[in-house]
Amino acid sequence: MEKSAPADASSDLTLVITKSFDAPRERVFDAWLDPESLREWMCPGALTVGDVQVDARVGGAFRLVMRGQAGEFVHTGEYREICPPERLRFTWRSQATRWQDSLVTIALFAQGKKTELILTHELLQDEEAIRGHRQGWQGIVEKLERYLASDKRAAHEQP
Repeated sequence: MEKSAPADASSDLTLVITKSFDAPRERVFDAWLDPESLREWMCPGALTVGDVQVDARVGGAFRLVMRGQAGEFVHTGEYREICPPERLRFTWRSQATRWQDSLVTIALFAQGKKTELILTHELLQDEEAIRGHRQGWQGIVEKLERYLASDKRAAHEQP
């Protein structure tokens, strides 16, 4: 997959997060579709994932419930593109998107034994949504980094 900036990256309503992981891109890609993996890291800060449902196919849906002191935060979406191990695209709906579809693209690039992730979140409503999602996605990719570095991942990998 040729590495290039997303077409809409210049839009004021698009958020781009870049992160390098010390893991092969197959492992990083698989973490985005495995419910047990998502339960470990798909929430920022002190939040936890209380429920995960994943139908990992194009047209399939997902549902994540993040829990914290302020209550539950439901996130839903539909998988639009699944191209292992390089690209994943899905809609993203939550209270923070005013229950309107936004679009998340995960692009993964091999860098030897490491992987560069470029997360692009498009169709956000306003600057407040950009700020909130930037903080959320940064916390999520930090947890993903810790997850990939931990021994927990071994329990979820196929031999």
